Amino acid sequence: MKFLDLLKPEAVKVVSAVSSKKRLIHDVADLAAAAHGLAAGPTVEALMERESLGPTGVGHGVALPHARIAGLESVVGTFILLEKPIDFEAVDRQPVDLVFSLFAPEEAGVEHLKALALVSRSLRDGNLCAKLRANPDAGTLFTILTESEVVKAA
Repeated sequence: MKFLDLLKPEAVKVVSAVSSKKRLIHDVADLAAAAHGLAAGPTVEALMERESLGPTGVGHGVALPHARIAGLESVVGTFILLEKPIDFEAVDRQPVDLVFSLFAPEEAGVEHLKALALVSRSLRDGNLCAKLRANPDAGTLFTILTESEVVKAA
């Protein structure tokens, strides 16, 4: 699995300011609706339900909200760079500015886990995160995310 399997250019966005974790979840759902055709309301509900099990802020300014969505055919994602980090109840209590969200079909088992592993592993790379933070342009962010795999594979 690769980022190109999960993301498309219109699923990447820079957000200048967001007031709360809940507002960010709504922005994620709106982006998923626009880019992947997901219904925003049920997507918000699924993300909030997952967050109620435990926060998906994994530390170092990164959050990986994810949910299973009825009717979805494959695992898809969105990426948001926040220009102003927010509290996301992350494990290290640090504010979050890199938000990679994943949406999987209800029956997706191993594919969902592979996608989570890919994103988690990639966003633990300090150099990749620094590049993402230094480039507040959606097109550039998409290129950085999708080209990082090409370099590693070479």
